Amino acid sequence: MREIILITVAGPDRPGISARLTRILADHSVNILDISQAVIHDHLSLGMLIETPSEQESALLMKAVLFAAHGLGLTARFTPITAESYQHWVAGQGKARYIVTLLARKITAEHIAAVSALVAENGLNIDGLQRLSGRVPLETESALDASRKACVEFSVRGEPRDIQGMRAEFLRLANELNLDIAFQQDNAFRRNRRIVCFDMDSTLIQHEVIDELAQAAGVGEQVAAITERAMNGELDFTESFKARVALLKGLDESVLSGIAARLQLSEGAEQLIRTLKALGYKTAILSGGFTYFGEYLQDKLGIDYVHANDLEIREGKVTGSVVGRVVDGQRKAELLREIAQKEGVNLEQVIAVGDGANDLPMLGIAGLGIAFRAKPLVKQNAKQAISTLGLDGILYLLGVRDRDLDQSR
Repeated sequence: MREIILITVAGPDRPGISARLTRILADHSVNILDISQAVIHDHLSLGMLIETPSEQESALLMKAVLFAAHGLGLTARFTPITAESYQHWVAGQGKARYIVTLLARKITAEHIAAVSALVAENGLNIDGLQRLSGRVPLETESALDASRKACVEFSVRGEPRDIQGMRAEFLRLANELNLDIAFQQDNAFRRNRRIVCFDMDSTLIQHEVIDELAQAAGVGEQVAAITERAMNGELDFTESFKARVALLKGLDESVLSGIAARLQLSEGAEQLIRTLKALGYKTAILSGGFTYFGEYLQDKLGIDYVHANDLEIREGKVTGSVVGRVVDGQRKAELLREIAQKEGVNLEQVIAVGDGANDLPMLGIAGLGIAFRAKPLVKQNAKQAISTLGLDGILYLLGVRDRDLDQSR
């Protein structure tokens, strides 16, 4: 009579352990139904769910595995699995799967405990945990805290009892514990994103360029106040944008190049764009700012598409108007659709990143919409949010590990 047995092996890792043990299984005509292996700090944990031809063969097999494990300094355990239990396990493979990603400067036990408890409360089972960030030398404990990155990824299975309520609880935990928590369905689209569309001001760069122009024009306080209210969703973007641009009338054209040269990229921007290009992604700037600065960044970073507002200049002076349709929130969403169609990809394969209320339409239609260091209104309404790390934290949401980055350079 055939038997199903779960074999678990643990102990010091060394090359050849898996080969040695599976050779024993092969010699006893075993079918492997499931297998998983993990190594933490040179300590091996190996699990194999097997089907043996007969009870007699099972006894011989276990004796051989025990003998080999002892010789390798490992412990081995054998757990019989009933047919009913196995069938129940097989039936579970159709359940939905999700990825929960934790991002912070440092991941603590408190973070893992809080997120694990919330996952369990929503009826989800954790199938796997892995660290995506690199190993951290102890000497960086205090000196480099500001630039550290830490990421742990949960693979979970099941249907949340209240998915919107769970997302709200994740956001609450993130705010309380100073970390970011992303919750995505684990499907083929998640592993096959192709386009990333960025807002520019306060997303790809650290500045609001219109505020920089306003400072040069001597109307900085007036424009900054309007900008803040517009990004918080308190004012209609198009009308507020036209009002701010009108205040720039008479500004000398030469000011633009000076501001462009001083632009500071957001943390992680260069690493992210470099990696995306190496992986074959297309990138775009969809900005409510100005084309001049978008094209400057395009040349600097190798961005594929730029859509922004053309600041009207006559006789070397800013006229206080823009040429053509204003790139507001709705226009950003339209442009995202157009780029996806041109590149022949599904919207689920598009990532959108922004910080302001005018970014919400494109964040909403993209397969992965990310509020980056965003205003509270935007964080609450976006699918995902990153506030603790730089833009390169987005790579973790794609499942990219730090050790993969050396291969992409």
